[in-house]
Amino acid sequence: MLEALRQEVFDLNLELPRQGLVVMTSGNVSGRDPETNLVVIKPSGVRYERMKAQDLVILDLDGKVIEGDLSPSVDTESHLYIYRNMPEVYGVCHTHSTFASVYAAIGRPIPACLTTTAMLGGEIPVGDFIPLSGSAIGEEVVRKIGDKKAILMQNHGIFTIGKDAYHATKMAIEVEQIAKITCFASLLGNPIVLDDEQINVFANIYLNVYGQHPK
Repeated sequence: MLEALRQEVFDLNLELPRQGLVVMTSGNVSGRDPETNLVVIKPSGVRYERMKAQDLVILDLDGKVIEGDLSPSVDTESHLYIYRNMPEVYGVCHTHSTFASVYAAIGRPIPACLTTTAMLGGEIPVGDFIPLSGSAIGEEVVRKIGDKKAILMQNHGIFTIGKDAYHATKMAIEVEQIAKITCFASLLGNPIVLDDEQINVFANIYLNVYGQHPK
């Protein structure tokens, strides 16, 4: 089932260690099929270098396994909660990337001091500390993320959302790059924070100017 989506989500999961966003078996990417609403997600605790596309698990939005022999990610219920409550979201990515997790560890938002934060909606907020239990993290993401594309979970890591699995993964990569630069900038002084008008200008550029658009 969903061979194209399964392959895409598999490839994007492999991007996480390739980009240095996870170690060993942590992290995950999922994608939701717009026609069936079925979700493809990484299996739990499987090493990336040993994982195959057919190892990914397909579930419905209630968590029933439709296809797959392995247990899905322990974050599955949170992914599903996000999909059920944010109908515009078709991709979710979760990482423990180093520099973004530094901000999560001290419970501090990543300030909007780089133009690339406009892709994510500006300052990246922080959710409360939530034990890993059922859909609780997903509930906190929905409560706190607002109109942003990323949120830090205190003492834990990062969740990003997108219009598809690729977009969610791209946002996770951008978050780590932003966090790294901001962290180093903070060592030299106080980073200059962009105001809402500046963020809106660059958000429009990233949405309507950057990249290829139909003519």
